[in-house]
Amino acid sequence: MGGSGSKSKGFWPFAGSGTVTDPASEGNERSLARIRGSRNATPFVFTRRSSLYYDEDGDLAHEFYEETVVTKNGRKRAKLKRIQKNLIPQGIVKLDHPRIHVDFPVVLCEV
Repeated sequence: MGGSGSKSKGFWPFAGSGTVTDPASEGNERSLARIRGSRNATPFVFTRRSSLYYDEDGDLAHEFYEETVVTKNGRKRAKLKRIQKNLIPQGIVKLDHPRIHVDFPVVLCEV
């Protein structure tokens, strides 16, 4: 499914060490949170980018192959050739159940 972490260096609401001992730094984090806190983020992911493609016929799959006949030394042989042109990505897919974001910094289960 190809889930990967966030690659941008922008603001991520879960960033930070989580341990604040200095009250001055706590005040700075709160003021920064107020400035950037206009968009509340959730640790859940509701959509993902699909790894499936549509072909010219409207079929949906990860890969498409075409059978070709190759003549070698007078013998006919069938080979599969991978199709990589004229494929349309499926796009964004809504998940059936919400997932927790890969960058969420909380340990869910301790062994």
